[in-house]
Amino acid sequence: MRPLALVTVLALCGLLSSARAQISAPEDGYDLWLRYDRVADTARLAEYRAAISELVLTPRGPTMQAARDELALGLNGLLGRPVPVADAPTRDGSLVVGTPANSPAIAALPLAAALREAGPEGFVIRALPVRGHHAIVVAANHDIGVLYGVFHLLRLLQTEEPLAALDVVSAPRYSLRLLNHWDNLDGTVERGYAGASLWEWARLPDSINPRYRDYARANASIGINGTVLTNVNANALILTPACLVKVAAIARVFRPYGIKVYLTARFSAPIEIGALPTADPLDARVRAWWAAKADEIYRTIPDFGGFVVKANSEGQPGPQDYHRSHADGANMLADALAPHGGIVMWRAFVYSSEVATDRVMQAVDEFVPLDGTFRSNVLIQVKNGPLDFQPREPFSPLFGAMRRTPLMMELQITKEYLGQDTHLVFLAPMWEEVLRTDTYARGPGGGGGSDVATRIRGLAGVANVGNDRDWCGSDFNQANWYAFGRLAWDPMLSSAAIAQSWVRMTFSNDPRVVRPVVAMMLASREAAVNYMTPLGLAHQMARGHHYGPGPWVTGGRADQTSVYFNRADSIGLGFDRTPTGSNAVRQYLPPLPERFASRDSVPTALLLWFHHVGWRERLRSGRTLWEELLAHYQAGVDTVRWMQRTWDGLEARVDADRFRRVQGFLRIQEAEARWWRDASVLYWQSFSHLPLPPGYEAAGHSLDWYRQLRCPPDPRKPRCGPS
Repeated sequence: MRPLALVTVLALCGLLSSARAQISAPEDGYDLWLRYDRVADTARLAEYRAAISELVLTPRGPTMQAARDELALGLNGLLGRPVPVADAPTRDGSLVVGTPANSPAIAALPLAAALREAGPEGFVIRALPVRGHHAIVVAANHDIGVLYGVFHLLRLLQTEEPLAALDVVSAPRYSLRLLNHWDNLDGTVERGYAGASLWEWARLPDSINPRYRDYARANASIGINGTVLTNVNANALILTPACLVKVAAIARVFRPYGIKVYLTARFSAPIEIGALPTADPLDARVRAWWAAKADEIYRTIPDFGGFVVKANSEGQPGPQDYHRSHADGANMLADALAPHGGIVMWRAFVYSSEVATDRVMQAVDEFVPLDGTFRSNVLIQVKNGPLDFQPREPFSPLFGAMRRTPLMMELQITKEYLGQDTHLVFLAPMWEEVLRTDTYARGPGGGGGSDVATRIRGLAGVANVGNDRDWCGSDFNQANWYAFGRLAWDPMLSSAAIAQSWVRMTFSNDPRVVRPVVAMMLASREAAVNYMTPLGLAHQMARGHHYGPGPWVTGGRADQTSVYFNRADSIGLGFDRTPTGSNAVRQYLPPLPERFASRDSVPTALLLWFHHVGWRERLRSGRTLWEELLAHYQAGVDTVRWMQRTWDGLEARVDADRFRRVQGFLRIQEAEARWWRDASVLYWQSFSHLPLPPGYEAAGHSLDWYRQLRCPPDPRKPRCGPS
């Protein structure tokens, strides 16, 4: 067979125009981290061209075709020349891609042990002789592993890594790596800051937006293998036949990229769309309705993943409405899905109908007594902390307390409480912090410092994706989508390694860009904690939209207010969760209760989460609480100013479009960091009556002025900070 140049393949698969468009078009962020510009390092380019001079891949099936399309797009761009396709290795520099089942060349290689290690979704990338030729092999047990391996190989080229002695065996730590979209059927997105929903329900199933494929491709590139299409505050209509055919159309686009679709199930659906008088999970009619609904779903979507359920939380219906337990509700749905291999992810984010003594204790109090009573295809989906995606929380004690029930960790990519689309806050350090925490479930000796990561079965990330051209509302918010996928595949990756690869793929391999931008990213989360909620404070945001400071928020349900959590008074600040207070420390396993309850051993970063501390009390730093608070607030502002200066210094090395966008957002972030500092300090000062030290930046306005600030009525992009 005459070799077919990949440039021809590019033209045939419709990808060439998108690959070339970035040359002349404005840089709008659409390409995310999947940028295949020619390798800038001439020595590395020569190495790559010698190592990859022909492609051996037979596109049998849609996933293998996706792998070939990606290689066509990537290699043509990165190498700056077409790479011919052959049926078998014919020269040095062959890139041989496939599985033992679809590639005779791979079936003949000594890869059995490595492929066993790779498992069902992993891959092997190895430099070795193939039929007498120097070659690189991308091999897997299944087609989806091949696609993941292709993206990994292209990442190595994008980041200009050497290919000599290449030997990679990679398998995902978790089988469930899901994005949770809080998207509504009317096109709005709850806690969305990147435009409207991607899913065009009114146009489906007949009109398929090309972005669906691009979305699937981006997810596959970082190993995400599932998407929950709908909001946890669910609408039962998504389960009707008219909507299921629309879901099936999306599933068909996702399937070649290894992505299953999931839906949120509204517990009261049997009443709302099934004409039953009850949704009692022990009622035979209700159980039969859900079983029939599951059968219908799987006839329409054979590889449907299952349900996510929010029940008896924030007004959502659930089994407790019928005096049943969470296990009763989850098991009913699990029984309906089990014949089809589906799963139930039952969220542990629950509210009592009455205000609890300490809201953060409720999940443990409700779920631990049920440990071991859930069906095997039920996972309890637990937020990383016991409250609600705060800038910093301790890990949820459920990760140590529930030992007989599979758990998933829920992370929030969308930054509801961390500056939304505006503030540059890289979330990987937050997630690394919790994943590497020890629950002491293995006893006081511990589990080596990463017990949480080993005790969960999967990661769910509340997506930050919308229909904005840049997908995520800002260029740097894309890094959090990327980081989530990389950590879901390998939770032991460091934040620094993730940031570095993202910067090199997204901006430049020039160390004069990589080093400063990575430094900005790694400092950004701690900066936000400092100017928003230092020393373990939590939930101090404005009411409702959670954008900007609101430590004074009161009224309505108490445990949804800032004053409930800060407990500020003339004596001091902080929530006493020791045995003299709510005793929330008891929910952790030894030795953590004693560690958290003691002023001498509690981490300073969580001090006010666990203790009510006097304004004049001296901390381990030698400063009083008042002095320590002031130092942290100022440190947050100072870090953002350093980020501004750092970015300004990159003007000649970053494209003008993205440079200006990031520069503008950093300008907003600096103003709003000051807003946070000034409003918070003035509010605390109204209790402490202590002066600011000489030289400390004074607020530009009075406390009343800050309290009266209101954001514009645009829930998508509120802007109300002082200039």
